[in-house]
Amino acid sequence: MTAAWVAGLPLIAGAVMLARLVTRRGRSGMYILAGIGALLMVGAVVLLIAAATAGPAAAAGTAAEAGVKVAADAAATSGNSAALLGAAIAVAGSTIGAGIAVAYAGAAALAVMSERPELFGRAMVIVGLAEGIAIYGLIIGIILIGKA
Repeated sequence: MTAAWVAGLPLIAGAVMLARLVTRRGRSGMYILAGIGALLMVGAVVLLIAAATAGPAAAAGTAAEAGVKVAADAAATSGNSAALLGAAIAVAGSTIGAGIAVAYAGAAALAVMSERPELFGRAMVIVGLAEGIAIYGLIIGIILIGKA
């Protein structure tokens, strides 16, 4: 699993560099990025529907062996799905909450810094604490995936 993340790092770096180049075009670049995001969303929904509607795959063999294997897979999947669903809810909820918190704290921090620049350090600590909410959710998600 770690190898997938390491292999994906150059892809992520390339995507960031491409996004920076595209956004230099101004408004048309933003439309391009929005289109790419919409295509990725449609692809993710198609994959989600395909995964949700796919039946269990059984190895070739006798019918009794296939039935036992399907029953064992179903029992293992039901336990794993609860942990994975909990991880998804933890990460999504904490990320949304952190986004809302950073929006309000960041706006207030910018307002304070425009009047009193010497309060930059204190304001950034408050914004950092708001971002910590997302990190806590990510940690809980990683723990739940490890249990699955």
